Amino acid sequence: MDEAFEDGDDVAADGLSAGGTLAVTIGEDAPSRLDKALAAAVPEAASLSRSRLMRMIADGDVFRNDVAVTDPKAKVAAGEVYVLTLAPAAPVETLAEDIPLTVLFEDDDLIVIDKPAGMVVHPAPGSPSGTLVNALLHHCGDTLSGIGGERRPGIVHRIDKDTTGLLVVAKSDRAHHGLARQFEDHSVTRRYVAVVYGVPQASDPRLRGLRGVTFEAGGILRIATGLARHKTDRQRQAVVWESGRHAVTRARVIEGFSGEAALVECWLETGRTHQIRVHLSYAGHGLVGDQTYGGTRRLSEKVFGAGAGRANTFPRQALHAASLGFDHPVTGERVEFTSPLPEDMAELIAGLRGQPVPAEP
Repeated sequence: MDEAFEDGDDVAADGLSAGGTLAVTIGEDAPSRLDKALAAAVPEAASLSRSRLMRMIADGDVFRNDVAVTDPKAKVAAGEVYVLTLAPAAPVETLAEDIPLTVLFEDDDLIVIDKPAGMVVHPAPGSPSGTLVNALLHHCGDTLSGIGGERRPGIVHRIDKDTTGLLVVAKSDRAHHGLARQFEDHSVTRRYVAVVYGVPQASDPRLRGLRGVTFEAGGILRIATGLARHKTDRQRQAVVWESGRHAVTRARVIEGFSGEAALVECWLETGRTHQIRVHLSYAGHGLVGDQTYGGTRRLSEKVFGAGAGRANTFPRQALHAASLGFDHPVTGERVEFTSPLPEDMAELIAGLRGQPVPAEP
C-alpha cells in the first residue's frame, strides 16, 4: 500500500510512495519493542507491513530526535515520536515488454487481467521474460507505485502458465496489502470451470470412501487435504495428511458427457499451487489435457467421434478462471468480473457434445 502522512490524508499517500517522511507517535498501549510498536502505530492508510518496517529500521530509515534507530527490539515509550523516511521507489531489474494484454478493469490502484494460455505470471529462472509482470511493467509504466520499495506490480495470486482467465494485480501498496488480506481471509471469490475425465457423483461409493472427500447439499464435491511438494518430483504437488498446507476445493458438475467426461465448476476455499489439478486428480477425475496430473486416460472415438480426438490431443489442462470477486481495497465497493470460455475450451466442449469441431488449419 501507499504511505500517508496523517490519518485521512489521501493525497499524501501517493506522494510518500515516491519518497517522503512519516511521523509516528507511539500510543499508550503500544508493544514495548520498536518494530511491533511502529506496526501498531502507523496509520491504516499507510499500510506499512512489519517486515517492511524491519527493513527500514535496519537500513537506518527510522529516526528519533534526528538519530537513526537501527535495533528493531529497541524499547519504546508512549508519546515518543519516530520519523520514517522512505526513499523513492527503486526500478526493478525485470524489463518492461510490449506484450498485448486483455484488460477488464484498471484504476490507480489495481488492474484486472484476462490471462491467455501460455503466459507465466511472474519471471523465474526458466521464464525470465514474456511474463505477465513484464507486460504490466510496460502497460502501467509510471502509474505503478513503490510496492515494497520497488516500482513493480503487486502479485497477490497466480494461475498456472497454461490456465486461462482472471487475475487481479495491485498497482499500489495500499491495494497490495488490502487484496492480500482478502486472499488470506478467504473473502475473495474465485470460480473456475474445467473439463475432467469421468463424472464426479455423490452416488459413487469409491468417492464416498476416499479420505478427505465429502459431498455437501446439492451434490457439491468437497475435497480437503494437505498439499506439499512431491517427494521425488519437486515440480509437482501431492496430497499429504500429516504435513503440508491445508487445502479445500469444492466442485459441482455442470454437464456430463456420456458418463466419460464432465464440465465442472470449481471454487477455492484456499489457494495452493496446482490445487484444483491435484485435488481432482486425487479424486480420480483429472483434468483433460493435464500432462502432469491427468494420467493416461483417453476418450473413446466410438462414443465421441471427432470430439475424442480433440480431447485426447488437447495441449493444456482444460482449466479456466471464469469469475473473480473482491472488495475494492480502496473504495470498499464489491466488484465482480467474469471471463468467457477461451476458444480452445469452447471447441473442446462442443466436440464432447457431438457438435461439429472446426477442422485444424
